[in-house]
Amino acid sequence: MKKKIELEYTFRCSRKILFSRLSTDYGLAEWFADDVVAEKNVFSFIWEDFEQKAKLLEKKENDYIKFQWEDDDDDDFFEFRIVSDEVTNEQALLIIDFVHDYEEDDSVELWNAQISELRHSLGV
Repeated sequence: MKKKIELEYTFRCSRKILFSRLSTDYGLAEWFADDVVAEKNVFSFIWEDFEQKAKLLEKKENDYIKFQWEDDDDDDFFEFRIVSDEVTNEQALLIIDFVHDYEEDDSVELWNAQISELRHSLGV
């Protein structure tokens, strides 16, 4: 049984630009994987000699996108959600993921490293 984790990261950039990095194959290839190929609703994420496919479950332009790894249970997914602060023009990126208890620390570390790559690709 996996448990749900929620992580939040703040960005100073436009919502549209941030969403493009979360929802397109070329945007995801800049920070999430070495390469990403999207065919219809299936995204292939490639890291060196490893490939994993995820199905696009839901998407609302400039708001959120939800994926499910092909080998995950039906209830498990990972989601990127953007919440804007209109006053500061900051975007809060919420990441929702499902992990085993024994994987939680490693998963948080991995997300932190990935978000560092995302910040670098955005120049923020």
